[in-house]
Amino acid sequence: MLLAVDVGNTQTHFGAFAGDELVEHWRFATVRQSTSDELGGALLNLLELRKLDFDAIDASIVSSTVPALGPEWCQMAATYLGHEMLAVGPGIRTGMPIRYDNPREIGADRLVNAVAAHAHLGGPCIVVDFGTAITFDPVSAAGEYLGGIIMPGVEISLEALTERAAALPKVDITVAPRAVIGKTTIDAIRAGVIYGTAGGVDAIVGRLRGELGERTKTIATGGLSAAIAPFAKSIDEVDGLLTLKGLRIIYERNQVAD
Repeated sequence: MLLAVDVGNTQTHFGAFAGDELVEHWRFATVRQSTSDELGGALLNLLELRKLDFDAIDASIVSSTVPALGPEWCQMAATYLGHEMLAVGPGIRTGMPIRYDNPREIGADRLVNAVAAHAHLGGPCIVVDFGTAITFDPVSAAGEYLGGIIMPGVEISLEALTERAAALPKVDITVAPRAVIGKTTIDAIRAGVIYGTAGGVDAIVGRLRGELGERTKTIATGGLSAAIAPFAKSIDEVDGLLTLKGLRIIYERNQVAD
């Protein structure tokens, strides 16, 4: 099986593929100080929950937005899986031309998402990733990565609000607003954050469609996509597994003989 690992700033999401099929997937909190041994222990424990072990994994690929953890995952694979883990970064074969001033600045997960979205939707298309930040990644009709837009994520906005306004409570935004007009402080914050974020997403996607074409499809992913996407009129699909699927595609593209 192929192990695909997506290391985000907040969570690490990884899954095991048997061919094209995602057999299992797991999430755990990203700890930036994790060593390769700690990652190996966490991986083994989660594999055992599904009655799997290291021997079930014969190949692996990692995408990391935390620079220190990419090498630790690669070392983990060398030590415990007995093979070299493919890391998404400069020099890797993605099959997607990059129209960016400095390609090294692109978050690995953003490029992976763009590859997966284009493979699924064709072009042009837009990926909206609801992670620590909310990122927008447009792909041209010719399948080119064009660049992107980054705005503060939902949790960052909530943390700033509660830190700057001491009287305001923390709010669970995975619960849908009861109405636009809040009847309690919690309802008011929840409505403001969810509808405000959804409105911002619609505004940015609208501008992108003005450049790419009004029929450009938009797909959402990321940990909070399920909470916000239902309120954003511009989102056509939601796929929380998009990054893992993109990692599988990139792995396969790098197995083609030169």
